[in-house]
Amino acid sequence: MARFLFPAIFLYCGLLPAQQDAALEKRVHDLAIELRCLVCQNQTLADSNAPLAVDLRNQVREQLKSGKSERDVVEFLTARYGDFVLYRPPLKASTILLWTGPFLLLAFGLFLLFLRIRRKALPPPELSEADRERAARLLQ
Repeated sequence: MARFLFPAIFLYCGLLPAQQDAALEKRVHDLAIELRCLVCQNQTLADSNAPLAVDLRNQVREQLKSGKSERDVVEFLTARYGDFVLYRPPLKASTILLWTGPFLLLAFGLFLLFLRIRRKALPPPELSEADRERAARLLQ
């Protein structure tokens, strides 16, 4: 019995850190999806392979491993790099144009479309008296 017990204990002890690492990697990945790569600018930190992105992911991993919460890590990165590091920046006075810009452009585009349609709708042509008499003769 002892012959089978020792490998089972070593196997369990070996899996426990792997499970903790898997949970940590999931937390790192979930947080990296919410952060922007500072080099690529249009990729998340999780998608980027830039050296700075790798360093930032490692920094996120170390901070989470040391016991900090996701919110603490985000606050640290925001304090260091500004709101640009967030893939969804908060609604503030400095980011109001970022949030309202698409709606303003849509409203402006609809307004231009309305003006163009209105301009193309021409009023019916007015006939002169001679044209009316000619049309009346043709209809008789």
